[in-house]
Amino acid sequence: MASVLNVKESKASERTIVVAGLPVGLNDQLLTTLVKIHFEDTDNGGGIVEDVTYPTRTKGAAYVTFKEKTVAENVVRKKKHCLADMVGYAQLTVSHFSDKVFSSVMAVLDLSVFRSQIRLESLVMDLKREIPTLCLSPLDANGRISVQGTFLAIEKLKEFLLLKASFLLEKNRSGQSPRGSTRRNSHSLKPPRSLTPETTKKGESLVLDTDTFLYLKKKRKVYESTLRKFHVLCEETVDGEVTTLCIKNAQGGSQPNNEKQVKEFIEKYSHALHFELRKETFILEGKEDKEKKNIKLACEQLSSSYLQVLVNFYKTHIDVIGPPSDTYLFKKDVMEFIRQKVK
Repeated sequence: MASVLNVKESKASERTIVVAGLPVGLNDQLLTTLVKIHFEDTDNGGGIVEDVTYPTRTKGAAYVTFKEKTVAENVVRKKKHCLADMVGYAQLTVSHFSDKVFSSVMAVLDLSVFRSQIRLESLVMDLKREIPTLCLSPLDANGRISVQGTFLAIEKLKEFLLLKASFLLEKNRSGQSPRGSTRRNSHSLKPPRSLTPETTKKGESLVLDTDTFLYLKKKRKVYESTLRKFHVLCEETVDGEVTTLCIKNAQGGSQPNNEKQVKEFIEKYSHALHFELRKETFILEGKEDKEKKNIKLACEQLSSSYLQVLVNFYKTHIDVIGPPSDTYLFKKDVMEFIRQKVK
């Protein structure tokens, strides 16, 4: 039974495409219908559409599942797709259903803390040079800047800023002018690697995506077993989309190398896990109490049938994290559950 289900799930993901660039602000049902009509049109390379999932966690994006895998491939090959008529002109971006979940992370940085130490414009130029995959907004008058990129790029950004802060702190202690030293070496953001942030001097620090970490901790026994095996404790600090781990030996006589080994293991394991997961989100905010209750009830009841799926309940939304096929089918089942409750 399980093997048959896995085959079915695999085929569903192969027949699914991601459609981005949909106009925002229209009636969801209307847009779903228009998307279905567009992708069932053979002039667009389309065919029979089995299901359209909209809205999704990503604004202006939908999942379209076809009856045949070849149709999905044809649609992706036909690169130009436009929605017209009732919605005006909308250029769509079409791609295969990806196995990657956390494609991008958004953050707002307050760089004003560096203002007395370095020209912020120079710091931003260094960031662009060192991490070219990051998208940065213009720097505002208060020293704030918005950044967007993959989690790995954001993780690298955080590491660089921590090292930069440590480097400037060390310069201050030695009586050298931070601004002067920056001008002489403005092409490099990386200070010497021996200058470790103070938070890592008593243990090892590791920054992870919060969703990846929660899945690792709650769905993979290897996390707790590794901490026990190496006799280390892990202090977990959750800050929105980012979680910082501080790994320290539980016993004074433990091998100091244990901390480093655990850090390297968790880092490699979570990196691999990051690309195996997909996240779907049910928005609760703005919905009527009855609809909220039905969504919560559906997620609670279905979670026991999807052992590889992690369901996180929040006040404003519910996150569903797991393998792509599992999360996709979980969301479909939740929507079906809600439809039956409404009847």
